[in-house]
Amino acid sequence: MDDRRWGITIAATVAVLFGLLTVFAGGRALFGDAEARAAVGDAVPFVLWFNFLTGFAYVAAGTGLFLRRSWAVRLSIGILAATILVMIAFGVHLLIGGAYEMRTVAAMSLRTVIWGAIVGAAIREPDDFAPTLAGKRAHSLFQTEDEGKTK
Repeated sequence: MDDRRWGITIAATVAVLFGLLTVFAGGRALFGDAEARAAVGDAVPFVLWFNFLTGFAYVAAGTGLFLRRSWAVRLSIGILAATILVMIAFGVHLLIGGAYEMRTVAAMSLRTVIWGAIVGAAIREPDDFAPTLAGKRAHSLFQTEDEGKTK
């Protein structure tokens, strides 16, 4: 397996594990007992809900990347874009004096960096645009499953 294939496999694994941890931690903060909810301190509700819900998308994207599905690249790009938008909204929340936990700043920064790396690995998948030996276009993660088939 060449380095780029290892890269996508590692990225997929990170996405799934990160997603499972995110769902667990977010679910505990949102639905746990009073002690668990108190432990989150001044968590920003929209950030907490966003992180919890996107945890499921992380697992889906990671699974799709591992299986080399084209939709998984688009989903990963969407996750990165949504994370950046929520980070901007969180910044606005800070600027208007909203309460927050410093660990939220670190967590959102980490999420942005991780998804940037996952997207980077996904779009570098080898043979994206290389022709095959038969002169037909190689299957790309950006193609739909039907686009990669020959007639």
